Amino acid sequence: MGIKVAKFGGSSVADAIQIGKIKEIIDADKDIKYVIVSAPGKRFAQDSKITDLLYSCMMHKEHNLPYDQLFQVICDRFMAVEMNLGVKAGLTAEFEVIKEAIEKGATEDYLASRGEFLNAKLIAAYMGMDFVDAAGLICFDEKGRFLADETNEKLGAELAKHEKALLPGFYGSKPDGSIKTFSRGGSDITGSLVARAVGADVYENWTDVSGFLMADPKIVDNPQPIESLSYRELRELSYMGASVLHEDAIYPARIANIPINIRNTNRPEDKGTMILAEPENVEDRVITGIAGSKDFTVVAMHKNRLIAERGFVRRLAGILEDMDIALEHLPSSIDSVSVIMSNDSLDGKVEELVEEFDRQLKPDSIEVFDNMALIATVGCGMAFKTGVSAKLFTALAKAGVNIRMIDQGSSEMNIIVGVENKDFEKAIQAIYNAFVVEGNVPAV
Repeated sequence: MGIKVAKFGGSSVADAIQIGKIKEIIDADKDIKYVIVSAPGKRFAQDSKITDLLYSCMMHKEHNLPYDQLFQVICDRFMAVEMNLGVKAGLTAEFEVIKEAIEKGATEDYLASRGEFLNAKLIAAYMGMDFVDAAGLICFDEKGRFLADETNEKLGAELAKHEKALLPGFYGSKPDGSIKTFSRGGSDITGSLVARAVGADVYENWTDVSGFLMADPKIVDNPQPIESLSYRELRELSYMGASVLHEDAIYPARIANIPINIRNTNRPEDKGTMILAEPENVEDRVITGIAGSKDFTVVAMHKNRLIAERGFVRRLAGILEDMDIALEHLPSSIDSVSVIMSNDSLDGKVEELVEEFDRQLKPDSIEVFDNMALIATVGCGMAFKTGVSAKLFTALAKAGVNIRMIDQGSSEMNIIVGVENKDFEKAIQAIYNAFVVEGNVPAV
């Protein structure tokens, strides 16, 4: 195969048993040269993630509350794993460094990164791999902005010195050496950056699920797995709520044309989902997946000859920008336009927004529809088949679901429908039944 980069998430490194599974995976595949690990995640439902415990230590310190007992919980958990694995990783000295940093007012980013740092040192010792710190290699500027080219150059140069290496995910550093973290899920980004820097043939992202499913298993019983999908399809599904992989982790691998394989640490025999630059077998399937989210608000405006009015959409977008409201979709027709926003982004500003629309845009009428849900049916194969829309709308009609909004991208790889929140689950089940249970082919 060549060179593989493997990233293991929090659930995959939660305890000694899980780390043992990682060793079996790496030992069985000699192509895995570079490994990225997260901080330990939850071992059971009521457990705490190490990163959350570190954040709690900082909060206690900021409020002049004792945190020694909480910090000891973190130390004990790492020491227990070290003992169970039968290695010596020198963590005691690292605990003292971290404790001293807390006393001196360590930054939030520094403290949050220590879960990955400690875990990487521990697992590297157990695996017999070189530990390579991400600080100094994952680069940010003095304002905390990520530097892609500098990171790629430094990572590539350093990792070329190591036949096999293990790195902590989630963080890098600024020019002054201070630690800077990515957002939550940033270990996925680190893995993708490493894959690009070393020119990997495959980037394996190991987690606790066997890749993507065609629909949410909480809604559809035992949905079919997605064997492969394109980067574009993944972005569409991720945007609408299918959150197996951190969206920002796609980009570094995508620009280097590196396939991403989502794998399950607990079921390594499963092939998982392969994410590719271009979709495969589009002629044999119509849809790739179904995803959606609840709690949107639609503001529908009607204005005679709206299409001929110059600057209408620009003024509309300006109002949203001034009020710091994100626009999700903007379906329109000759005399009407619908503004779709998440309720979280609106944050109770509906009345104020309607007033501004009325004052600045002067529509003939305005209607507000809340408690809306958006559902995206995604698949590159949709562009090659006729009757897809008819089949989808027929399925929803038979299920008694009223479609309040329709939007289709120019690429013809997704159809988004707006339904009421109460019909969300029923609509997804109806679409899944129509295209998967009854056959992934359109009506003639």
